[in-house]
Amino acid sequence: MLLTLGTRGSELALAQTVLTTAALNAAHPDLTVRREIIKTSGDLRPDLKLSDFSKGDSPILDKGIFTKELENALRAGTIHTAVHSLKDVPTFLDPGFKISAVLPRAPIEDILISKIPGGLDALPPGSTVATSSVRRVRLLKHLRPDLNTVEIRGNVPTRIRKVAEDPAIDALILARAGLHRLGLYHETLTDHPVPLHLTILDPERFLPAASQGAVALETWQETPEIAQILAALNHADTFARITAERHFLELLQAGCQTPVGIHTWITGDLLHLKALVFPDHNDAPPRQAQVAAPLSDPLAAAKLLHDSLA
Repeated sequence: MLLTLGTRGSELALAQTVLTTAALNAAHPDLTVRREIIKTSGDLRPDLKLSDFSKGDSPILDKGIFTKELENALRAGTIHTAVHSLKDVPTFLDPGFKISAVLPRAPIEDILISKIPGGLDALPPGSTVATSSVRRVRLLKHLRPDLNTVEIRGNVPTRIRKVAEDPAIDALILARAGLHRLGLYHETLTDHPVPLHLTILDPERFLPAASQGAVALETWQETPEIAQILAALNHADTFARITAERHFLELLQAGCQTPVGIHTWITGDLLHLKALVFPDHNDAPPRQAQVAAPLSDPLAAAKLLHDSLA
């Protein structure tokens, strides 16, 4: 059987597709896997800030600027499965679409890449941190209100290069998972005009995005054949965690760019969840909660977290 994977063309997206292909080949040696690169709205307009996609009468930011064209290809049948960074996938999928499997989750933390060592607490007052994430901006303002932020676009190597070359930017925040998958995770990056220092941000304090570090395989009106193929790849613990995280966003009626941080982890048969939910349009303190619930029912765990917000 031939299985066609759809993917964006960034280095990170292609690296994730290589991981998916390797997993498919290991689970199904007789399967033929091919790759189809598809440009998305977000890829075609790297000059725009993410907030610019929401301007006008028909905001599309939470409708999938990095996924819509891949879903169109799924619906048309030109690909069988779309490979996504799950944190880019809209909270609410259109009818017929399904997250059919997830690979084992990579590290979930955010990384501070800075021109001076010492991490977030070492940045001098008034330092400028680059990020394209509303969540990261709000967390920075919550933890270090003296810092400035600036939006940055581009793939991972491009963002790192921009920060290294721009004297007005002191630091950058990226996901640890992407750096690992691209082979760029080192204590210090020295291939730049100035050395850049990497510091892992504690996920208990600097909470990740929902589904951060997870690679998802999305299907359209999944057939039994496709379901059987992808079931062999699905990582149960990761699927339970992302199910709870995404359901929590659903209960909040939150989208990809809503400023929400959520951290989940597993001990034994318990699923632990911690969340910070920032108000959309002001600087009020975030609502927060931390709970533990049976791992066997991630939807109930998400509801308990939601009902415990204070």
